[in-house]
Amino acid sequence: MHSNEAQSASLHQLDVIAADQLAGHLPAHVIAHLPPGEVTVFAVTDDASDTAAFSERYGFGLEDCANTIVIRYKKEGVEQYAAIVTLGSLRLDINGAVKAHLGAQRLSFAKREVAVEHSGMEFGGITAFGVPQDWRVLVDAAVMERSQVVMGAGVRSAKLLLAPAVLRSLRNCEVAALTLPAQSE
Repeated sequence: MHSNEAQSASLHQLDVIAADQLAGHLPAHVIAHLPPGEVTVFAVTDDASDTAAFSERYGFGLEDCANTIVIRYKKEGVEQYAAIVTLGSLRLDINGAVKAHLGAQRLSFAKREVAVEHSGMEFGGITAFGVPQDWRVLVDAAVMERSQVVMGAGVRSAKLLLAPAVLRSLRNCEVAALTLPAQSE
C-alpha cells in the first residue's frame, strides 16, 4: 500500500472530533489559531501520543508526522523561545541551520516544565498553533513538501491532520531548511 493509500485507509479509522466539540478536547488558545475547515482534529489514546507509537498504531509514516519542539535561545543577550516544526523521520541541525536561522548566540531544547508553562500545552502534544505571539515558528522546508502531516494538538489525547500549507496561516511562521541530509544506508 502506498503512503497516500495508507493515509486514506487510516483516515477512515480516525476518531474525528467535531468542530462544535473541540472546546471539550483542546486548549482554547490552540482552537483560536486553527483555521476553520482546514484542520481535522482527532482523538488518540495517551499511549499512542508519542510519534513512533502513533505512527505504528495509526499507519502514518514518520515522514508524515510533524513534531513541534520548543527551543530556548539567546539573541542579543535576550532569552527567547521558538517552536520548531520538523518531520519525525528527519534530524534537526540544531547547532547549524536552526542556530543560524534564529541568529542565536546560544540555544538549547527548552526544559519540559518550561515548555509546558510557556506554551500552555501538554508535553508531547505541543503544537505550533497557539504558541505565544512573541515566539518564532520555524517550519522545516521538508514539512512543506508533504501532502499532509499529523501534528500535536496541544494535548496528548488529540492530533491535528492538515495540509502543511495551513502552517503559513500562522502570523509568525518562517519556512527554512533546518534538518540534516538523510543518511544513506
